[in-house]
Amino acid sequence: MTQQHTSPTPERPTTGATGASGASGASGAAGRTGATGATGANGAIVPVLAFAGIVVAVMQTLLVPVIKDLPQLLDTSPSNATWVLTSTLLAGAVATPIMGRLGDLVGKRRMLLASLAVMVVGALISGFTSELAPMIVGRTLQGFSMGVIPLGIGLMRDELPRERLGSAMALMSSSIGVGGGLALPLAAAVAQNTDWHVLFFGAAGLGVLSILLTLVAVPETKARAQGTFDYLGALGLSAGLILFLLPITKGSDWGWTSASTLGLFAASAVVLLLWGVLELRIPAPLVDLRTTARREVLLTNLASIMVGVSFYVVSLVLPQLLQLPSSTGYGLGQSMVVAGLCVAPLGLTMMFTAPVYARISTKYGPKSTLILGLLIIAIGYGAGLGLMSAAWQTVVISVVLGAGIGLAYSSLPALIIGAVDPSETGAANGLNSLMRSIGTSMSSAVIGMVLANTANHVGGVAIPTMHGFRVSFLIATAAVAVGIVLAVFLPGRRPTPGLTLRASGGTDKLSDEKDASTVVRPAERVS
Repeated sequence: MTQQHTSPTPERPTTGATGASGASGASGAAGRTGATGATGANGAIVPVLAFAGIVVAVMQTLLVPVIKDLPQLLDTSPSNATWVLTSTLLAGAVATPIMGRLGDLVGKRRMLLASLAVMVVGALISGFTSELAPMIVGRTLQGFSMGVIPLGIGLMRDELPRERLGSAMALMSSSIGVGGGLALPLAAAVAQNTDWHVLFFGAAGLGVLSILLTLVAVPETKARAQGTFDYLGALGLSAGLILFLLPITKGSDWGWTSASTLGLFAASAVVLLLWGVLELRIPAPLVDLRTTARREVLLTNLASIMVGVSFYVVSLVLPQLLQLPSSTGYGLGQSMVVAGLCVAPLGLTMMFTAPVYARISTKYGPKSTLILGLLIIAIGYGAGLGLMSAAWQTVVISVVLGAGIGLAYSSLPALIIGAVDPSETGAANGLNSLMRSIGTSMSSAVIGMVLANTANHVGGVAIPTMHGFRVSFLIATAAVAVGIVLAVFLPGRRPTPGLTLRASGGTDKLSDEKDASTVVRPAERVS
């Protein structure tokens, strides 16, 4: 396939190591400032970028403790209040591939700073209002920060030496879970003891701190994709995604067989089909669909949807189970803060699996790490079917699932980076992040429907049942099983001992002078 929009790189090797090695060649010695400086002046790149990812996750989880109170807080109906959450989801879905592509074209650091700045503005708007319309505007702006994750991964690829790249990407990829896990108990404590607007001011403060740290510690990569930004493609993808995700998130309210739901699904299919035809015909598309259709990229993205489903189920089920009153016979009667603390190990375990991922992936490759992570998730959900009768049991479930989700999430960017050109890193990881977002959206819609249809109604209030919780866990297990099947068919090979990728020069070269230390081991190309 002819790449129409790549930066001036040396000719790609055909050994299968192209995806991991091309980043430095994309910009020559001048663009690899971080490769030599990452352990010196630029040693803060990894923690600073990971902190940016955590800030984004905090923004996403911010309103979880007050979800049930939003109609009263905003003086609106429950159906209208859900737009406060839906708007953030839709904005994030649109932003991830677009910001990724803009990062490839004009600079990843520049777009990362822009994403954080928009998030801060959105948080301040939300912090100064109790009206529905401006709150939705603020939350929409906050959703644009979702592009930070793929942009951070792209910066790491461009700036870090190979021996640090695997664990760094793993930490960045899992930061979404780390931030979410840490934010739950903190946000619950703030919501219980202060004005709920403080949540937004805190998020804005974290965003400003992240911007300052990025300005100081993260250099701008000189690697650039050639071509122009595909404005029509961005518009078409945005319209198609909104038309697709809107009925997914609102289907329970509108009815899954209603004219609105079915009409929007049909419209999304038409728009995305026309968008695909357009992308195949222009020289510099927003998303290179030919690359996306390659087996390694396609299967990784499909597996990402399944991982997204499995990640969100536990976030929906365990907090509700913990906070239900013990008078139900199965509720654990815990406070909002205690419930957050019980679920927090999910994110913390994801963070601690980053170095473990690096060791496993170095030896066996990211494909094997993805399969292992999915198997651990399946064990966690399987055990969870019988471990729901005490708060400590939910902690055990959180730890096991966190370990599995951390390994799975950490593998995804490595698989994508190993299969695409360096100039496509931002856009490709943006699309992969979008697939995870679609998975969480589907999970939210399906589990919400399951819990609603199995709920007991007491005094006009719907109370989720233990049967609904268990069905939700079974759905997550089924999604994981599909993910395992997809991962098994990913191309892959065991790294060759003694073969490593050198990142010290202007271009990466295959060398057998050192022991194997590369973490990103791309699969053989599929023509």
